[in-house]
Amino acid sequence: MLLINPAPDNARRAFLRSSAVLGSALLAAPALLTGPAAQAASPVAAPPTFARRTLGQGKAAMEVTALGFGCMGMSYHRGPVPDRQTMVRLLRKVAESGVTLFDTAEVYGPFINEELVGEALAPFKGKLHITTKFGFDIRDGKDRGLNSRPENIRKVAEASLKRLRVDSIDLFYQHRPDPKVPMEDVAGTVRDLIKAGKVKRFGLSEASADDIRKAHAVQPVTALQSEYSLMWREPETKVFPTLKELGIGFVPYSPVGRGYLTGMLNAQTNLYPGNDNRLGLPRFTPEALRANYPLVQALLDFGQARGLTPAQLSLAWLLARPEQVVSIPGTTKEAHFHENMAALAANIAPGAWKQLEASLDAITIVGGRYPPEQQDHSGD
Repeated sequence: MLLINPAPDNARRAFLRSSAVLGSALLAAPALLTGPAAQAASPVAAPPTFARRTLGQGKAAMEVTALGFGCMGMSYHRGPVPDRQTMVRLLRKVAESGVTLFDTAEVYGPFINEELVGEALAPFKGKLHITTKFGFDIRDGKDRGLNSRPENIRKVAEASLKRLRVDSIDLFYQHRPDPKVPMEDVAGTVRDLIKAGKVKRFGLSEASADDIRKAHAVQPVTALQSEYSLMWREPETKVFPTLKELGIGFVPYSPVGRGYLTGMLNAQTNLYPGNDNRLGLPRFTPEALRANYPLVQALLDFGQARGLTPAQLSLAWLLARPEQVVSIPGTTKEAHFHENMAALAANIAPGAWKQLEASLDAITIVGGRYPPEQQDHSGD
């Protein structure tokens, strides 16, 4: 079996230590400041600010930090669930560092990820943007399939408000399009929630260009959240032209390929069978992990010459995308968070990015994102 071992463990630890120092410094660096320093107005210290981007436009616009934080893996789909209070402390450190965008969903757990986020970020109420999602039929603690019927959307909104401990949901995504419910009905229901003050903005996830247009005609869409990374670039042709035309932002999930683009997963990695959906994904079979290693090697080679880990390189590439792209990498480890934040300092010429993209385009990725039966129904 192929063993991927891109760097000695001690070397990686040393790199993470240096990334932690660099990441902390970057978050307060004057070169990254885009507005006045935050003023103390809560029980927590005022965080520094750093580069920001705007998702959506007009009344649907939402200004956030150039990197957000995905909370899913703290409770769902990524192995043994970590100690809750450890995750509370980490989320608070992320918020204190200056990150303003946090992403969760009702189905993550279900419910427990929203509860975690609500507890951890309560001291920062009014200072952050917390986004969540609806669109599944959750009964008896289990996901029973898609459900974007208006009555379910309203029910989820009320429950999410309580779990998140907020007065209004900053951005409410439809987690997956529901073929049984017209997109116009979904958008109309969220529009009513916005009018009622329970929701501020509307988003979609994994929606087609046609569905985006239908929804946007009823209620302006702030952002589309879909998978996008150096391993999966289909959105560039499928939805980016529509997003640009309509002024809609894009929030890539799995920006480091569900961990594969870190270079730390291989055919011998033991994924946790009780809570790791990668075990059922075609790209994470031992055969696919071996076959796709040339992509990881290309990132290692490109990044090594520039002092970047594959994860940092993957995030820096997304930071070099259009202004309305804001990725949401997640982690359960503070060192990895600082490693990710250090990507903000990357300064790579456009020509070099094109060379990397050309080399990756020559690599055929083995394995689909999801099994066929899950392609349109996945809580990820």
